[in-house]
Amino acid sequence: MSAKPEAEEAVKPPKSKKMLLIILAAVLLLVLGGGGAGWFYLSKKNADLEDEEEVVEVVPKGPPTYLPLDHMVVNLADPGGEKVAQVGVTLELSDIKAPERVKPYLPAIRSGILMLVSQRTAEELLQREGKEKLSADILADASRHFESPSVAGGKDKKNGDKKNGAKSKKGQPEEEVNPVRGVLFSSFIVQ
Repeated sequence: MSAKPEAEEAVKPPKSKKMLLIILAAVLLLVLGGGGAGWFYLSKKNADLEDEEEVVEVVPKGPPTYLPLDHMVVNLADPGGEKVAQVGVTLELSDIKAPERVKPYLPAIRSGILMLVSQRTAEELLQREGKEKLSADILADASRHFESPSVAGGKDKKNGDKKNGAKSKKGQPEEEVNPVRGVLFSSFIVQ
């Protein structure tokens, strides 16, 4: 009789190894399934967030319109105050109706340009990077005049859509908030 219990004990370990492999395979499948489901859920959630934060494509309403400003002569911030810049600025606007929206703000825009140029040195303005930085600063300063109280950071608080001549998700044109698209220099002399 003692031979039978030893035989049963010898037979049980292979069954427990099979059972262990089956359990490990089941756990592995559960982990992989859970990981796959989690990845799917998170990627779906990220796709939904991207749809909500989707950058709305700006659709121009035709060729750009340009609004040249009078040339400006400005004292530069160089030591001694002997350096001046003569700058001709042209605003690139979004459409043919934009000049009518911009004209009431031209005195403030010109004043902002004069203030920005007067803070620069001749050395800065003689470099391409300095002119590009000045152009970006002028664009930001000119754009601030067209921010409405209902718009924060380019987004409408009510529906979160960006507004800049863009189309809504339904394809309907929205009111344009900022008609100024770019700043171009028509002349730039530093003396």
